[in-house]
Order: sequence, then structure tokens, then C-alpha cells
Amino acid sequence: MADPRGFLRERDRELPARRPVPLRLMDWREVYEAREKGTLNVVSRQAGRCMNCGIPFCHQGCPLGNLIPEWNDLVYRDDWQEASERLHATNNFPEFTGRACPAPCESSCVLGINQPPVTIKNVEVSIIDRAFDEDWVRPVVPTRQTGRSVAVVGSGPAGLATAQQLTRAGHSVVVLERDDRLGGLLRYGIPEFKLEKRHVERRLQQMREEGTRFRTGIDVGGTGEGALGVEELRARFDAVVLATGASVPRELTVPGREATGVHPAMDYLTQANRLVEGDWIEDPISAEGKDVVIIGGGDTGADCLGTALRQGARSVTTLAIGTQPPSERDESQPWPVHPVLFEVSTAHEEGGDRSYLASTTGFEVDESGAVTGLRVARTQYVDGARVPTPGTETVLPATLVLIAMGFTAARSEGLLDSLGVEMTSRGNIVHDANWTTNVPGVFTAGDCARGQSLIVWAIAEGRSCAAAVDEHLMGSTSLPRPVDPGEKPVTM
Repeated sequence: MADPRGFLRERDRELPARRPVPLRLMDWREVYEAREKGTLNVVSRQAGRCMNCGIPFCHQGCPLGNLIPEWNDLVYRDDWQEASERLHATNNFPEFTGRACPAPCESSCVLGINQPPVTIKNVEVSIIDRAFDEDWVRPVVPTRQTGRSVAVVGSGPAGLATAQQLTRAGHSVVVLERDDRLGGLLRYGIPEFKLEKRHVERRLQQMREEGTRFRTGIDVGGTGEGALGVEELRARFDAVVLATGASVPRELTVPGREATGVHPAMDYLTQANRLVEGDWIEDPISAEGKDVVIIGGGDTGADCLGTALRQGARSVTTLAIGTQPPSERDESQPWPVHPVLFEVSTAHEEGGDRSYLASTTGFEVDESGAVTGLRVARTQYVDGARVPTPGTETVLPATLVLIAMGFTAARSEGLLDSLGVEMTSRGNIVHDANWTTNVPGVFTAGDCARGQSLIVWAIAEGRSCAAAVDEHLMGSTSLPRPVDPGEKPVTM
């Protein structure tokens, strides 16, 4: 145990300082101040609050099975290099989860029963950032080659985790990505101010040095430029892993949806990320000088908010159809269940308005077909369903509307249809207990099989799928399986 009385002495959560709002709205850099060595004392104090519980419920909250009490103890004892080793023992990409994961481990922390939980996520990202700064993160090159080849379709967190594990097991692995850059949602779905892309590039370079090969602009199952037929794919490789994500956005079917100026959130975020990368886009979706309304109060909505504010929106309003969550854990969501709480993200600190119990009933459209406003009514609950309350409709000015209501399914046209993989009624890929689809030699992991979920689940499924592929190719495996197929987050 790090400090037997640490949780008694240090009762407050301490998080790193954030850059002033007016300053960070002027650029796309991450919102937190750079971690200087002196600030690591704060991290060590937080790590010392960990009680090294006999039953560490933080493990229950994390599908990766991160060894949280172990690396908390090592950080408190100032053994950061060994803490990095323990962190990497279960997580291929802690620099991603330490920035983009909502940290269900923290709501499972036993300390949270009667005081603020340990800042697990901040300890994690501090460990990996220091590990890179000190050059402790090195390529793990396989000691032997198996002679077997694997294609991983998709370069999001599930695909990258699968590829890295299989490369380290000695297989020849090629990651095929339809976009022009690698990273999937890490690249184009998460804004730069939340995850600077240098972190993605740094990890990709490690994977290249380990032997993983990457091919961008490859549309597997497509018909246009860069297309690769599924017959050729299966003939070239001994196994194929589908990690294409769940990219079909949930639609809003109300009058006026076809108006110009109404866009799925991911179309907007993708373009914004491309512009930050330096790409030229003709007539991009921009919030500059506009009244922006974001439909959806989750993480994607917050990402749209921060992006719109940086682009110079005149006003931004975020709508959520449900009630405003409580600021503290409700008795209906007891520890260690992950509670639904009112959260103020870094983007919410920066500006904009939030409205709850807001049901969109339609769009106001001018003569040119452009959106000018949003009709909103107060939500009421009827037999458990959320419906608009008659007579409560108002109109919000809106010249840009972003639909951030999540995703419903994997995109089946092209690759999945050509392969003939079986899909569920919800549009996810069906697989068995060995992560295998109905097509022999074809496996799947991540959101395309699970449905929209968290980055930790994507990495955990990628690691588990890699073990199944390794066993399929070699007859046995020593790779870890952190989760079983069909396992659901017990804290969400």
C-alpha cells in the first residue's frame, strides 16, 4: 500500500491546471497546462490516496483490467518507469484512454463511498506522458515470425490494439484504412483540444518499428479508387479482422431535416479536424458568426461545442431531451454503479448555453432552403416514452444545427455486404465466443460488433480478439483476453 494514511490526510481531488479560457479559445492545443516535473508531486499525492483495497472495485469499472492500485503505489514511491511497465501490461494506449475515456474506474473507486475518488485518469495520463518524455516507451519487436498474415480493416482503437498484439505475437499484420490518415475516430472524431494528434502519430511510429504495416486510402469491398475486393483480401491473408466502427449516425426525423445547415455531428467534427491538419476543404461546415444549436448533450455534443466556440460562433446552445442529471450520486445509482451526473466538461467551461427537457419538433427553413431556426417543445414522459408537450413549442434561432445523438450501427454497404457477414437487427456484426463471424477466418471487434461504446471497451475487445486470432492461427495463445464476447459494461 502506497501510504496507509494517505486517503485520510489528502481528502481532496487535485487535477492539473487548465489554460485560461480566453487563451485556449484562440488555438487548438489541449486545454491542460503542460505537465512540468514539479506538478508530478500533485499526482503522487493523489496516487497516495489509493487504499490498495482487498477487492479493488476500480478493476470492476475498467474492462481492460488495469492494475490501478499497483501503478498508484509505484507513482507514490517515485518509481515512474516501473509504473509505466505495469500500465502497459494491460493497456496498449494509455495516452488515449487517459484523455478520451470517461473513467468508469473512478466512479468504482472504493474511496468514492464517502469522499472524492482518486484521480485515476490523471495519474494514468501523467505516467504515460512522462514515459514518453523519458524515452521509456520502446518498440516491442517479436523474437520470432510465425509466417502467418493478418489484415486488420480499420485503424481506430480496436483495430490498432488488435494489430499491435498480433504483431508482437510474430504475425505479419497489415492495417487497412479507408481514410487518408490513420486513427479512425481518434484522428477525425476527437478534436485536437481534447487529443492532440501528435500522440496518435507517436504511437503509430512505435507500431511501425515493431513491424506493423499500414495502408491508407484502401476501400475494402468498394468499387472506386483504392478499392480492394474481398476475394483478394481473403486470398492474401490467413485471417481478417473487421474493426470498422459504428459510423451510421442516429437520425432525427422531423419536418425540415433536409434543410441546408443541418449536419450530423461527425461530418462537422471530421471537417474541423481536417482543417486543423492543414487540409483545404471547399465550402467547409463552419460555425463562424452563426447561431449554433447542438442536439445531444453527450461527449460528442461537448466536442461540437468546443469546436464551434473556437471557430467563432455567435451563440451556441446545446439541447438534451431528458432531465438535467443530479450533481451528486443519486440513491438509485449506488456505488459502484457508474452514475449519470451533471458534468461540466472543459468545453462547457468555455461558453454556450445548455437546455434540458428539450424535444425538437421541426426546423424553420427560409425560401432558399436554409435553416433559420429550431422548433423546440418541453419533454414529457408518457408511459416511459419521452414526447413533446403540446402547447409548449418555442423557436430558437439557428443557422447551423449539429445532430449529436450518437450512432446506431456499422456501415454495411461495401465491405460487410460483400463479405456476407451476418448482422444483428441493430446493425452490428454477429460473432461467436471466439470473435469469429459466420465467414470462416473473419473476426471482428470494437464498435462494429458491440455498438457505440467507450474507447476502453474498444481496446479491450481488440486485445481479446487478437488472442482469438492467434489461437486460430497457431492452435494456442499466450495473449491476454481481458473481456469475453457479449460482456456488457457493468457500470454503465
